[in-house]
Amino acid sequence: MPHPPIGAIDCDIHPAVPNLKALLPYLDDHWRDMVVQRGVHELDSISYPKNAPVTARPDWKPELGKAGQDLGRLQKEALDGFQTKFAICNCLYGVQLLYTEDMAYAFARAVNDWMVSEWLDKDERLRASIVVPPQNPDYAAAEIERMSNDRRFVQVLMLVMDEMPLGRRRYWPIYRAAERCGLPIGIHAGSAYRHPVTSVGWPTYYAEDSAAQSQAFQTTLTSLITEGVFAEFPDLKVVFLESGFAWLPSHLWRLGKFWRGLRMETPWVDRHPLEIAKDHLRLTIQPSDAPPKPEDLEKLINHFDSDEMLLFSSDYPHWHYEGTNAIPNGISEALTNKMCYDNPLKTYPRLKEAVT
Repeated sequence: MPHPPIGAIDCDIHPAVPNLKALLPYLDDHWRDMVVQRGVHELDSISYPKNAPVTARPDWKPELGKAGQDLGRLQKEALDGFQTKFAICNCLYGVQLLYTEDMAYAFARAVNDWMVSEWLDKDERLRASIVVPPQNPDYAAAEIERMSNDRRFVQVLMLVMDEMPLGRRRYWPIYRAAERCGLPIGIHAGSAYRHPVTSVGWPTYYAEDSAAQSQAFQTTLTSLITEGVFAEFPDLKVVFLESGFAWLPSHLWRLGKFWRGLRMETPWVDRHPLEIAKDHLRLTIQPSDAPPKPEDLEKLINHFDSDEMLLFSSDYPHWHYEGTNAIPNGISEALTNKMCYDNPLKTYPRLKEAVT
């Protein structure tokens, strides 16, 4: 794997909330008292077990605490290490796990305010996604409106597995607010664990959970297209984060096959799903599920019929490669440059503002 060019835009890094205590200054008095008096438990990372090897590379893992919690290390290892111009922070703190809508809203606000104070204000290269409580889409829309005033927030963050497929109309207030504010929706691997992560029940092992994420992304893409999200919100972009990308051509072929035979039930899907995906979907490249032979990856990418869908990501501090070699072998220099510069700037209008 080659390393990204100098000045690339990293579309997925993960600052970590060290612990619940770190959020107390950003909660109002009621919720601060609630956390302390009730002894609310930690809302740890949703998809990455603390001590699993994939959670953090050995050279990026601190002796104490979580990987990604220290700004100085992140600056050295992720920003300086990859020599990136901008990096988008996607904070995976378990706001989505809460059953109480009001508490989820309070924690989402706290995480976003913590992100401003502890990260964005301290390094001009950092940008962030707005953490929202999907438990209540009206609350989520209100948080988008609140945080969108800060132009350093460039995206809205959701998890790929929630209470129902993300194309359902329940979530449309979130998409409406995001489109109105000119923000893409970033859908990240992870689950609220309301339902089994596989279609046939609960798995036994973390490996099964991790492998099931790609199935969830396929289901989510199908839902967004067939439910008419992109027909209703024609300016909306969706970014799949940590989804892999090798599955996309075959899945869209299958979806297109059945759309042709069943298109009467979804009249708003007025063109092939691949064409819709090319206009509205973007995918980060790490973790890469590319075939091992470079020539096979080149053939696979040709099936995308687009050079605008892939975005560079380091996925710091997760362990998918060594050093700074984050670009899969088989991606051409021209495509590398597009996914490191041009494609992020087209996907995130607020980044384009910052470089013009």
